[in-house]
Amino acid sequence: MEIARLKQEITLDLTRGTAATIGNFDGVHKGHARLIERVLAKARAQNLASAVITFCPHPLQVLIGPHTPPFITIREQKLDLIEALGVDLTMMLDFNREMAALSPREFVQKYLVDWLNVKELVVGYDYTFGKGRQGNFAMLSELGREFGFNVERLDPVIINGAIVSSTRIRDLIKAGDVFAVRPLLGRFYVVRGNVVSGESRGRLLGFPTANLQLENEVTPKNGVYAVWAQLGDRMLPGVANIGYKPTFEGRQFSFEVHILDFGEDIYGQELRVHFVQFIRPEQKFSGPDELIARIKEDAALARRILESPEAQL
Repeated sequence: MEIARLKQEITLDLTRGTAATIGNFDGVHKGHARLIERVLAKARAQNLASAVITFCPHPLQVLIGPHTPPFITIREQKLDLIEALGVDLTMMLDFNREMAALSPREFVQKYLVDWLNVKELVVGYDYTFGKGRQGNFAMLSELGREFGFNVERLDPVIINGAIVSSTRIRDLIKAGDVFAVRPLLGRFYVVRGNVVSGESRGRLLGFPTANLQLENEVTPKNGVYAVWAQLGDRMLPGVANIGYKPTFEGRQFSFEVHILDFGEDIYGQELRVHFVQFIRPEQKFSGPDELIARIKEDAALARRILESPEAQL
């Protein structure tokens, strides 16, 4: 997959035209996948290049700044997921105040027509664009007739009686209901980060942990989770602990993973954590002995969960 941010960075031959979809695609969930799969089908049928048009930074980071909600997927993960679907080109448009001020017509003419030669455009049921979100499906269709491209709007994807959306997924993750997220994403929820030095308290307790430095991903609510820890191509069973270590009066947020039956030094390496099941909330114990006993129970329960058919990747 080719990734470009400017027209001059595109090396693909787009003279035959492009089938494209446009959006933020946070999570690249089942609804997003359906849009992209429809684009791929149109591209194959009409011998067009396939493209996903998205934005970097996320528009909310420009429009509302530090109050931006955390993301389901960081940029690199989003691009990996889009690439895995088989897209030819991802256009990462540089969203700024100038772009936000463009009228729908100006946006369409510059990016869809002049840059990408779009012939087929697929959008979601609630897609809006342009200054003040004035653009909608009706306006896109009118602009498509003017500039020579077709527009198709897909209905929402419904799973378990509700629309699949980034907001729904984000709320479930924040509530700790990570198992319910899997059918919406088509995979377990994943965060990734580099393993950094911690307080080494887990090692002293007999349960060494990998402490992760995360970006602005959605973090499940504080507590203990059964997880798959991905180290390179290896999927290792583990237990994640999220929170402030109340037994030791901790004040600094930590995200740590104890990998079962594992003793390698992995400082500095990237670890991807696949959340399978919430085990229990964070709690304060009377001291190290009670904590160790509970960690043993957590590890045993996580092992049973991860051995079940429903927990397999």
